[in-house]
Amino acid sequence: MRGKSVQMLVVGLLSVAVASPLRGDTIQGSWTSPSLDRWMYPFNATPGTRPTISTFGSDPTSPQFDSRDGQFVLAFNTAPVVEGGLGVENYTITNAVLTVEFANDRIVAYDPTPDPWQCFLAPNDPRFVADADAGQPVELFGCGFRNGFSATNFLENSPYSTPPNPLASGVRNAFALSFDNAGAAIDVSNNPRIGFDPLPFGIGQIVGLEAGELIPLRARMSFSVAVNQPQIQGYLREALNRGRLFLVLSSLTFVQQQGGNFPAFYAKENPLVQSGQAQPASLLLTVQTGPTCVAADINCDGAVNGTDLTLLLSFWGTSGGGDINGDGFVNGSDLAALLGGWTN
Repeated sequence: MRGKSVQMLVVGLLSVAVASPLRGDTIQGSWTSPSLDRWMYPFNATPGTRPTISTFGSDPTSPQFDSRDGQFVLAFNTAPVVEGGLGVENYTITNAVLTVEFANDRIVAYDPTPDPWQCFLAPNDPRFVADADAGQPVELFGCGFRNGFSATNFLENSPYSTPPNPLASGVRNAFALSFDNAGAAIDVSNNPRIGFDPLPFGIGQIVGLEAGELIPLRARMSFSVAVNQPQIQGYLREALNRGRLFLVLSSLTFVQQQGGNFPAFYAKENPLVQSGQAQPASLLLTVQTGPTCVAADINCDGAVNGTDLTLLLSFWGTSGGGDINGDGFVNGSDLAALLGGWTN
């Protein structure tokens, strides 16, 4: 009778453990083209269809335009790969990389490091600091919206701004977004004018190219997103829960009115892209779905206890959910790791 009671107890514990939410899957997501790529520039006469998209700053003496004048807005529909609507707490992004391809040849100097905001002031401003290296970095940010637009309703041909001031500073309906020191979302389109260094999601890097070298045609520039920054992680979680991720490329590349050398990238509408001779923006994501917990908390209920022990024993000798140390087997090493993390 005692043996039967023990057997029933084990079966009951197994039922409880299996009914509890296990840690979710790890998804390697890949998008070879954006669903939207748009040049956010006040004089863009071809919204959503322009074959190349450039980024640059405005003349510091022209306050009627945003300091980050030419911005590159991108969107990726993530839901077909990473299920949306699970709740923001059920997404953990461990890696995110955006890659774009240059559409102009050896006219822009490569700068893989940030420049302080004082570099982008007028030279006669007492706060001005000369740029210490060649070129200006291309930076990645999130995307903010105003005037009733959002990540769910903004389209490639949505208006740049809403009247009555369509060409004024700070009026674009979609803009480069980051976070201030308090963690609040902030429009970074005029950070030199306001006087702060924004937190970029990533800074463009080109493998095999030295800082200061001119960037060749078809060079691939990648942005490793700072997923360990809490505000950036939160932004990505909200995007995946929504099923649509917006990002913005921006640079404060020095230009002159009606001229200058600045980065240009292939858009998905470019004939070279459509014929397979060039590549549009692409995105890689590594996402863990489900609750986030330590490996020994097998059922992810916030405690390492008898329920996790019972579940581990049910996977014994397999490569299943009790593989705490990740060596491909559930055995004594995993049992030792579980007992070492015991909390209750």
